[in-house]
Amino acid sequence: KPVGEAQKADLLAGRKIHSDDTPVPVLDADRKHTRQGRNWVYVGDEEHPQVVFEYTPDRKKERPSEFLGDWKGYLQADAYGGYDGIYAGNQVIEVACWAHARRKFFEAQDTDRARATAALVYIQKLYDVEREANGKPPDERKRLRQEQSRPILEDFKRWLDEQAVAVLPKSPMGEAIQYAANQWTALRRYLDDGILDIDNNRAERALRCVAIGRKNWLFAGSDEGGRRAAILYSLIETCKLHRIDPFEYLRDIFDRLPTHPADRMIELTPPHWKAARQAVHVNA
Repeated sequence: KPVGEAQKADLLAGRKIHSDDTPVPVLDADRKHTRQGRNWVYVGDEEHPQVVFEYTPDRKKERPSEFLGDWKGYLQADAYGGYDGIYAGNQVIEVACWAHARRKFFEAQDTDRARATAALVYIQKLYDVEREANGKPPDERKRLRQEQSRPILEDFKRWLDEQAVAVLPKSPMGEAIQYAANQWTALRRYLDDGILDIDNNRAERALRCVAIGRKNWLFAGSDEGGRRAAILYSLIETCKLHRIDPFEYLRDIFDRLPTHPADRMIELTPPHWKAARQAVHVNA
């Protein structure tokens, strides 16, 4: 738990966080069947590369706000209404996900293939720019997006406005267009800062471990069990992010935790643990 708390503190020192959530079945002694808890994931920026999971017994809209507290920065997430209150204070800036927007146009192919294909081509062009920008410094990524992605987005927005009056609002294509229109300011925000991503795939990838796990462990035994699992998910997924062997890492920190200074727990989080071991190897 103290290492998990150090991870969270490090995460909240960053300028950008990716977030997503997924359901978790939980045993309840007062019910014949499981009830639904929630696992939230928060992924930090390149300077604070932590993956932090939080278990909550529900999906109340205040849960993300409780986790983030007075944090200020960019939050990249889906269009879940629970985040709206966070954005209202203008301390947290909304960044939407083009993968979510693309998915809706992809699903509209069965009923409106021509328009869906046209929309997907626009989005593919945006991702082509991202492939060129990948690995470049933030300033260079921003420059490429301003020069190449901005004109594509401007053309795409004109196309969306034209199609919006030609399709049924409740059709799959109408709903895909409306989703993009409602999210447009947040969808184009990644142009403004090179540290931002075009989508929220960092968080979605991190959540795969829970989806796979549900097929094996089936449910959490209690809310407390869900919280303990979230701490282990945080440590193991951060290990995977940094290509650390989780078993080697956990074996080492379990030996060191009882005597490690409480005010230096950050040293036992996976990225700092890896950096310290690499420094020892270099100096040996």
